[in-house]
Amino acid sequence: MADKPVLDHPSLPIIKEAFPGVKFMAAEFRGLTTLICPPERMHDVLRQLRDDPRLDYNFLTDVVGIDYLKYPVKQPGRFAVVYLIQSYKYERRLAVKCFLDPTLDTSGIAEDPALEIESACDLWPGAEWTEREVYDMYGIRFRGHPDLRRILMWKDFPAFPLRKDYPITGRGERETYTPLTRESR
Repeated sequence: MADKPVLDHPSLPIIKEAFPGVKFMAAEFRGLTTLICPPERMHDVLRQLRDDPRLDYNFLTDVVGIDYLKYPVKQPGRFAVVYLIQSYKYERRLAVKCFLDPTLDTSGIAEDPALEIESACDLWPGAEWTEREVYDMYGIRFRGHPDLRRILMWKDFPAFPLRKDYPITGRGERETYTPLTRESR
């Protein structure tokens, strides 16, 4: 059996050096390296990646949420938040991921304190809308976000529709929703 290849992304040793007491994991898939860090250190790591001149990740490409419910491979947590960042100066891309595990039932809209991380809006203002989308679809809250409210669903929508325990056909929201027409405006 061949040994697994060693990740040789140039940003990884710099981050490890900057955070000597933090346990990181890393993975690579199809040329994209993913740095997995603890949720409580996510903001510090993102700041280091942006501010360290040896790294200079100056562009936030996207923020995404993932629900690993019923995923065939065991993950460290049910939900993940991934920041996709890029350094134009060094022509590098990196995904920075943290896992979150809910402590409450996920079928409703209860605010679970375990599904919360620090917002990156102070680092990249463009994170505002994408963090709102992750909140709206998965119910993951971002501490310090300047305007954390729903962005795709209406204000009183009773669930988070991209959670894997949300039924594909919905829970009757469409049947009680009044469609708007040109004439009704």
